[in-house]
Amino acid sequence: MPELPEVEAIAHHLREHAVGRIITRVDVASLTVLKTVSPSWTDLHGREVTGASRHGKHLDLECGESHLIVHLARAGWLRWSDSLPAAPPRQGKGPLALRVHLGGGGFDLTEAGTKKGLAVWIVHDPAEVPSIARLGTDALELDAAALRELLAGRTARLKTVLTDQSVIAGIGNAYSDEILHAARLSPYATAAKLPEESVERLAEAIHEVLSGAVERSVGQAVARLKGEKRSGLRVHGRAGLPCPVCGDTVREVSFADKALQYCPTCQTGGKPLADRRLSRLLK
Repeated sequence: MPELPEVEAIAHHLREHAVGRIITRVDVASLTVLKTVSPSWTDLHGREVTGASRHGKHLDLECGESHLIVHLARAGWLRWSDSLPAAPPRQGKGPLALRVHLGGGGFDLTEAGTKKGLAVWIVHDPAEVPSIARLGTDALELDAAALRELLAGRTARLKTVLTDQSVIAGIGNAYSDEILHAARLSPYATAAKLPEESVERLAEAIHEVLSGAVERSVGQAVARLKGEKRSGLRVHGRAGLPCPVCGDTVREVSFADKALQYCPTCQTGGKPLADRRLSRLLK
């Protein structure tokens, strides 16, 4: 799933390549991707792209008084091209969901797989998008004091709180694993019970991990962002490999639709976390 650094890099790419250009046509290849009816996508025709920004993990293409808001979800992506086909795409065929023509070039919004989550809104104000209206503090705006306030009274696991967009906006499954590893904290730690020193380490890790990923990603071609993300990960997606810090084996805990990775030596005092899926297999 694209998270804060990748969405920020895509917004930067659009600021460099799309701003100042006119939307000549919008092709909708999958009507289910549109979450708003009015304004219509045809209202964007002839509008100039005036900006591109980010709200948490939402991409915001500013078109004068209108905003094309995109949430790429788990398997969505933006593919930029300097030359797009002139013929409209066939609806319901392949991964293409929506195409935006900007002169001769533009971009496609695509989604792989059968579980669809890619969402597009056309609004006059980003706050009209419910998931934006619910966003918590942007992860890059947090300091230790603000983080301490957010964690106070929360009895959920730290991993859960970090990925709750209504609490902290922009962090997903991958970067939460990286942040917890950098902060040397268990994903199962209770958020409200963190000692002061741990809160400070966590705030520092959030800033360092995300800022570092943004620096590596911004300026890259959009097509290379996924590879850039993978190359910078130290524990996420590396189960079974040695931890780059201590050499212990990176472990995994699996859930119904995702998994987390961690280092026992760095994060849990050497104790593996219970993996219910593995426990069921051993019965």
